[in-house]
Amino acid sequence: MKLKVLLTLLAATCSLDGNCTSQKFFHTSHESALRQASAGLQGETDEPMSEVIERALTRAHRQAQILADSMERHQKRLPKTFERGRLRTCDYGDWVSGFFPGTLWMLGEHFADTAMLSEARRITARVEPAKRLKNTHDLGFMLNCSFGHAYRITGETYYLDVLREGAQSLLTRWNGRVGALKSWNTNRRWQYPVIIDNMMNLEFLCFIARETGDKWPRKVATKHANTTLRNHFRRDYSTYHVVSYDTITGRPHAKNTAQGCNDSSAWARGQSWGLYGYTMMYRQTHKAKYLRQARRIASFLVSHPRLPADKVPYWDYDAPGIPNAKRDASAAAIMASALIELSQLDKGPRAAEWLAVAEKQLRTLSSSTYLAEEGEQAGFILRHSVGHLPGGWEVDVPLTYADYYYVEALLRLQKIIGAH
Repeated sequence: MKLKVLLTLLAATCSLDGNCTSQKFFHTSHESALRQASAGLQGETDEPMSEVIERALTRAHRQAQILADSMERHQKRLPKTFERGRLRTCDYGDWVSGFFPGTLWMLGEHFADTAMLSEARRITARVEPAKRLKNTHDLGFMLNCSFGHAYRITGETYYLDVLREGAQSLLTRWNGRVGALKSWNTNRRWQYPVIIDNMMNLEFLCFIARETGDKWPRKVATKHANTTLRNHFRRDYSTYHVVSYDTITGRPHAKNTAQGCNDSSAWARGQSWGLYGYTMMYRQTHKAKYLRQARRIASFLVSHPRLPADKVPYWDYDAPGIPNAKRDASAAAIMASALIELSQLDKGPRAAEWLAVAEKQLRTLSSSTYLAEEGEQAGFILRHSVGHLPGGWEVDVPLTYADYYYVEALLRLQKIIGAH
């Protein structure tokens, strides 16, 4: 049964030192509504997981087609979100540009939909100019999530050529003294900022090394992962969002947040990036230290006292006003995809737990609370994600990367269930 509630936007203000304070609620809170909806999930948990997956993928397929049709009116643009009743788009230079093409490739392949695969080709081409960008670390997101799927599915050298050039652009951001790829450009606050999100670009470099025989991109990826492991994580295995390095000594000079609640908080999507990144790096390298790190991050997350029962995190695990804080479906989707992979790589006693939490997350995201009805949100798939709450933008909206990792997680889980 579709829940219709009055949503109240959580207002938050952040002081200059990064501390957040929540404002009072005057109406039924967004989180109260989600708690009520979660209680209603009990009737949906009897649905076999295989049916949940196929139902969700079918809805995702239809929504992706609707959004692809909408993009025909936006030449050279790519979808970003649906906010205040409007489709918001971006160009190839935005860090999210590759996610929708990647979603089309995955769904087109799954459903053997030649029309959707043609749409994927057309929209992927819009991202190509990103291969020359040297002012961003996000080329893994932008190119590997679009051109990477294109090359995997078609085997066409054109796609590999774009990926190769993009990898060379990304490698210009390497600093050997620091031992990491630079995320954002130098500013008044940070000399050499590296964000936890940057772990997600390492798969791109490992792929290029494997395809071309050039060992250097893989070495860079490994060194970056080692530097991040050493400096980004606290004793409880939560991660800072931003670590900035002194380029003379190569040592950290600042550990902060940009999108989290405060410098010492556990920004939810950042924790998911870390989990995904080290799980992926273990798959790529088989280095035991990456598996240990992935296990530790997973343990921190699944055991967190403020992870809700339905397993969709608040936008920050230390957000003010919990349980009346915004949820982040994107953090849940990324986490679920990572946990599914970790459950297959980890031969330890908690592997079944990783999978069980991911299944719960996907059940929740596939419920009427989070999964959009056909035709809603201009074709975006999931509701209730948070982009940058302290900045006041993309709050409680659909996001293209939430959809991408949701589809990826569904396909990963379906493969496991089908194998059994």
